[in-house]
Amino acid sequence: MDNIENFGVYISTYGCQMNVNDTERMYSLLEMMNYSEVKEPKEADLIIINSCSVREKPVHKVHSEVGRYKKLKEHNPKLRIGVSGCVAQQEKAKLLADIPLLDFVVGTDNIDSLPQIVRDLNSNISKAPKINVTDFKHRDAYHIETLVRNPGVSTFINITKGCDNFCSFCVVPFTRGRERSRPLKMLLQDISVLTKRGVKETTLLGQNVNSYESDCGANFATLLERVCLETDLQRVRYTTSHPKDFNQELVDVMQRHSKKLGAYVHLPAQSGSTEILKNMNRGYTREEYLEKISMIRKALPDVSFSTDLIIGFPGETEEQFQETVSLLGEVGYETIFAFKYSPRPFTKAARFENQVDEEVKTRRLNELFKRHKEIAEKIAERYMGRVLEVLVEEHDCQSNTVSGRSLHNKLVHFNGSKDLVGQLVNVIITEAFPHNLRGELIQ
Repeated sequence: MDNIENFGVYISTYGCQMNVNDTERMYSLLEMMNYSEVKEPKEADLIIINSCSVREKPVHKVHSEVGRYKKLKEHNPKLRIGVSGCVAQQEKAKLLADIPLLDFVVGTDNIDSLPQIVRDLNSNISKAPKINVTDFKHRDAYHIETLVRNPGVSTFINITKGCDNFCSFCVVPFTRGRERSRPLKMLLQDISVLTKRGVKETTLLGQNVNSYESDCGANFATLLERVCLETDLQRVRYTTSHPKDFNQELVDVMQRHSKKLGAYVHLPAQSGSTEILKNMNRGYTREEYLEKISMIRKALPDVSFSTDLIIGFPGETEEQFQETVSLLGEVGYETIFAFKYSPRPFTKAARFENQVDEEVKTRRLNELFKRHKEIAEKIAERYMGRVLEVLVEEHDCQSNTVSGRSLHNKLVHFNGSKDLVGQLVNVIITEAFPHNLRGELIQ
């Protein structure tokens, strides 16, 4: 029997769940070519940096990481190094020109080309080719198979790709392309395959999930209802929603299927100031956002909210910043993801002249976090003594504890054995913190 040569691949991943899911897809595709995941770059024959444009100084970070692999390449001339993700899509061939150690860049719309890229690289080692595959496939139908090597209890499924909103701060339309939705029939088939492999929960992913529209005409509310009714999933989550597209139909579906869809909504506000929201091109006012919050809370009184916030957007005054601070208390967010504004290539806001000083942004962000900590500690008290249904995801053999998430998307830790993984269990909460809960299993 012929020996099959095996190779190691190391992928460093930055950014959102979409990138995490893309990394999983790359590993799955490369596994078919006898590449196995390794834990250290020094063990790899192929290194990929799955980059993110949202982070501060993203291009600089790619340069820095590739530089750390210089000695590895000197010791192993066959080592191939590539960049994927949003920075690859943004910079394209410029990355290859600026970073001599790089062998290839692959765009966000071209992950399925990775096996051919690797074949081409490995068949031309002496010629040291440079490969740039970063074209968008706007006109192609978004038909891909969900590939997950070891799905576990919970996994991700892409339902849309790209975005048509063009928020003035956001690079996604330029790095992920225009919005496309996967067919409903294909999504249901993928979920069926995953549940047969033991998956109990999926998170539906998209830059704006609630603008989903299948080729059969089904919208996001219909998708959620069909997933709840026609699959064996025990839990269904989704991210990210856009407030302007969050409607009563979606809320009604969440209410009807609350045992699966839960009592958690991530609704990015970005700012509490109507004027700033207008400059961001978000498509709603502060008042309209709060009306959506009230609509959701009326149907799901026990709902848990989280949000995204940008601090120091160009032109943001102290008064406008305080409107964002006041939004924390008015909504009662249990979790916030807040960042200082930083300009992104191609975006409209990058050309605004009234940029906020870095020191001001830092001070405001720290003040925001301080205020939210006070609010979150108070909100956490509502879980004390309650019995929550938890889907167990992980077991720690050293401490013999397990962890999982409640319908409110709260991480819950408690004593328990490995055989609880994948089960829905009831836990009484004995300690409550802003970021997690601790409790005891009810036998």
